[in-house]
Amino acid sequence: MRIDTFDPASLSDAFGIDMSTIDLPGVVGLGAGWGRVAPGKRSDAHQHDEIEMFVIVSGSGEVVVDGARHPVGPGTVIKFDPFETHVLDNTGDADVVFVTCYWREPRHAGEVAVRPDRRRFAERPVFVFSTPPTPNGDLHLGHLSGPYLGADAFVRFQRMNGVRAWHLTGSDDHQSYVVARAAQEQSTPEQVAAHYSAEIARTLELMDIRPDQFTVTSTDPRYREGLRDFFTGLEASGKVARHELPALFDEETGQYLYEVDVAGTCPSCAAATSGNICEECGEPNLVADLVEARSNISGSARTGSLARLALPLHEFREAVATHHRLGRVPARLRELAERVFARETFELPLSHSAQWGVPPRGVEDQVIWVWPEMSYGFLHGIAELGARIGETWHADKPEQDWKIVHFFGYDNSFYHSILYPVLYGLAFPDWEPDIDYHVNEFYLLDNQKFSTSRRHAVWGKDILAPETVDAVRFYLSRTRSEGERTNFEREAYTATVRDVLIDGWQGWLDDLGRRLNTRFGGVVPDAGIWTPEHTAFYARLGGRLAAVTAHLGQDGFSLRAATAELEGIVTDARAFAEREEVLAGASGWQSENRTAMALEVAAARLLSRVATPVMPRFAGRLAALLGESEPAWPSTVDLVPAGTRVDLAGQVFFASEPATHRPQEPAVPAPHEAAPDPLPWLADLVRSTLGLPAEAAVADKTLRELGASSLQAVAVQYQILERLDLDVPMSELLSERNVAELSRQLTEEVAR
Repeated sequence: MRIDTFDPASLSDAFGIDMSTIDLPGVVGLGAGWGRVAPGKRSDAHQHDEIEMFVIVSGSGEVVVDGARHPVGPGTVIKFDPFETHVLDNTGDADVVFVTCYWREPRHAGEVAVRPDRRRFAERPVFVFSTPPTPNGDLHLGHLSGPYLGADAFVRFQRMNGVRAWHLTGSDDHQSYVVARAAQEQSTPEQVAAHYSAEIARTLELMDIRPDQFTVTSTDPRYREGLRDFFTGLEASGKVARHELPALFDEETGQYLYEVDVAGTCPSCAAATSGNICEECGEPNLVADLVEARSNISGSARTGSLARLALPLHEFREAVATHHRLGRVPARLRELAERVFARETFELPLSHSAQWGVPPRGVEDQVIWVWPEMSYGFLHGIAELGARIGETWHADKPEQDWKIVHFFGYDNSFYHSILYPVLYGLAFPDWEPDIDYHVNEFYLLDNQKFSTSRRHAVWGKDILAPETVDAVRFYLSRTRSEGERTNFEREAYTATVRDVLIDGWQGWLDDLGRRLNTRFGGVVPDAGIWTPEHTAFYARLGGRLAAVTAHLGQDGFSLRAATAELEGIVTDARAFAEREEVLAGASGWQSENRTAMALEVAAARLLSRVATPVMPRFAGRLAALLGESEPAWPSTVDLVPAGTRVDLAGQVFFASEPATHRPQEPAVPAPHEAAPDPLPWLADLVRSTLGLPAEAAVADKTLRELGASSLQAVAVQYQILERLDLDVPMSELLSERNVAELSRQLTEEVAR
């Protein structure tokens, strides 16, 4: 017998608390120890492959497991599965003393690692954000390949697995780049933001990306004051205050310079950069510290100083490290944090001298910098979504159970993964946000960066159409810049669509349909005798299913890897069909031939299911042809029920380029002509945008009553602008006016 007694003198620091080891001689594979958490302290969040068990001996507190909090006290026993993020938090007045035991079960750990619902994704609301685009131009393929396609596919997969997930984004109107575009177009920032946010919404629609919440920051009626309240809370923390800091000014005009107005060399990596962030190394700059800084106004700049609201970011190294232990934070982002916090001091301005934006309360000569502003915008989007779907979510009261997932480009990494957790900690000290980060590198065009400002781009509208959207989504997924920069070439895109999708996938499905028609009258046969080759093919399909499930899941999300598995399903099926074809007409093997055909149709069924997040139109059409509708994510490879009639022969699924000829919209009457009644057109527009049946009555209902999302309202706004050259404010579209009343308003506007 051996007795071990808790001894405070033997404790040492481990996992952020006091720990000691319990010696268990002769016991193999089992570890044990004592732990103590002092009042007001907590263990570091961590995960491991062992199963672990806590036995609380004394004290009281809470154990936090993947964001869920549970009270614990003397006699409480807690068992942690492998890879569960756990924290022991002492919320009482006395030490929490506990015993821990831990051991490995590799088989169980392997099973846990591949569960689609890991980290409580199926138990809490999941808010998936793609970085709100800047409305200084339309979306190009570089934009679409990154955050927007990534977030859309992620949400589609999660929903197929029963997760309550939503895609949220918007229009980042208050960017300085909007001001620059307005100057180029001899317009106003308001007009530029309104025009391009509508263009962006339409392009997302063309890409089959339909966010559940699309916030237009300059026109949302509740946004401005909510943002100012959030910023007031930051100031109330005592950490955000007005400081005189070095600044840069135009030599001739004296204008304050930041972001788009200045260029120079990054002080960290020596790459060419604009103000405030370096796209190459991801590190922020303070503008005044740029090497060889020059004004984009006059060509020359001078240094000076200006009082701005600023944050001593260097004080929050440990807070950011603690946050990075909670969710999915790629090593690339953690390494960036190491570089940023290597600076001895870093006073980061959160306001700038400008007119376009939202001024903090009591500071009328400056505006809240748009990047800190965005941290509030995410919470505002959650609140607006909640109000529309009947949830009590509030931007000023974020909930611990929220799971947030961010998709963004590497040049935005500092803001998302370093600055925002600090701001949330200051504004909401009792909230510990649980955030996953998915980052993409630059997607190049002919080996140069896509650029909205330089108009070096393939625009979404140039290539997207109902007949091409699946091909575009496939190719962007296949070449997505995950972990490295990748390149788009028009010829490579066209060749891939032709060789892989049209000749490969479509050719296989057409051939499968013809053989099914010839041999079984277009009806799926029942499987008969299975040969070892049949079993091997079935197992291979199961391996593909497991792989694509892992590549679309929250831990290992990779559209490039998932798309490779989709290609693999077709490659395997075609090879299997070629091998089995030699016995197709042989007598005495009819039973085995039925099995081979049933398995090949099962491969098509599997493809129709697992391609849904990447290529929803293709997957939906194929599923319908196989007798299915809105399938859930499969856990096994299933045969199509025998007797199902299938018509795959001659079906056209893919095209690389939009159709040359399109039906044109009726011409808009000249101002002196009598305007026709726009109600039929507007009613059809509302039905098509909202996905309503063609016979649905809409005239006597408001857009809100019809269930219009914010993005759908922006899409309607865009179509009205294109058709009638009328810029109807969002507040009008989402007002209490029904569709008929809106139609009369449009008639009056056109007649003026």
